[in-house]
Amino acid sequence: MATVTYSKASRIYPGQERPAVNELNLEIGDGEFLVLVGPSGCGKSTSLRMLAGLEDVDAGSIYIDQRDVTHLPPKARDIAMVFQNYALYPHMTVYENMAFALKLRKTSKSEIDRRVKEAAGLLQLEEYLSRKPKALSGGQRQRVAMGRAIVREPQVFLMDEPLSNLDAKLRVQTRTQIASLQAKLGVTTVYVTHDQVEAMTMGHRVAVLLDGVLQQVDTPRALYDTPANVFVAGFMGSPAMNIKTVPLNERGAEFAELQIPLTREQVEAARAEGGDGKVTVGFRPEDCELVSPTEGGMPVVVELVEDLGSDANVYGHAALGGNSERFVVRTDRHNMPNMGDTVFVRPVAGRSHVFHAATGGRI
Repeated sequence: MATVTYSKASRIYPGQERPAVNELNLEIGDGEFLVLVGPSGCGKSTSLRMLAGLEDVDAGSIYIDQRDVTHLPPKARDIAMVFQNYALYPHMTVYENMAFALKLRKTSKSEIDRRVKEAAGLLQLEEYLSRKPKALSGGQRQRVAMGRAIVREPQVFLMDEPLSNLDAKLRVQTRTQIASLQAKLGVTTVYVTHDQVEAMTMGHRVAVLLDGVLQQVDTPRALYDTPANVFVAGFMGSPAMNIKTVPLNERGAEFAELQIPLTREQVEAARAEGGDGKVTVGFRPEDCELVSPTEGGMPVVVELVEDLGSDANVYGHAALGGNSERFVVRTDRHNMPNMGDTVFVRPVAGRSHVFHAATGGRI
């Protein structure tokens, strides 16, 4: 096991002005499961490949267990990587695939046999050891790829979107297996995904990237409850947070007929640094309530209702500052409106998120 440290690590691809990863500072604890998440092109896979030694580090350094590995070849870093496409040898059996790296190291046959069977037991692959990859399902192939990494007993596991080729049900099942397996093995793990649900459910901490820049790193709960800026607020959570930039007055934010109260400090912070009399306010779909027309809610015309069984997502639009703005509210399924209805929405007091209109930072 080991710690991992990115120290102002940057990667600039030839012919590109903007770094794919820009001065990444990140410390990953011994035995921690850290998830790198963000939209396509944000630099998360590049960050992982820099750690693996598959991409050059143009500036800064990377350390594994306080050893500078910035310019070491991949085989000298004591890492094991699980790829999106599994990368199994089709002509080899499951046993041979899992044992291959150990054979290259000239590990003894008895030690190879012990490690492979131990990993197969952890992954419930014992009955498939004599099969070839073409005889396995996608989920079984993914477990073989995991097993191949486990038998090497590396200091760090690296996983690059390992579940993206699986169907929805299998993704849920496999992510549970990976999280519990990591907890059992205690190996430091860096996991890349674009799926924020995976990030929220698997990681001890989550690092959110945008355009190669680290936006925030924290526990899933902290990211959800106290996002550092507008991007993190909108990216984490499904359906996404309702985020609107609205006029600011002495009492707070003006949402059409609805007034969202802000503290004096928030009003002052919103006016600083070119706030221009506006403030950005966000509230999550579950932090809203449907009220009667006399209770001071914002009128929203319903466009779509998603009945999820336990509850429902209500999508609609409201007139805001002369524009038609989209909103989504989560409600009890026994209280579902119909398409075309006008409902009155009011954020739950104290659960709004406030950001600076110009900088996007939390205030």
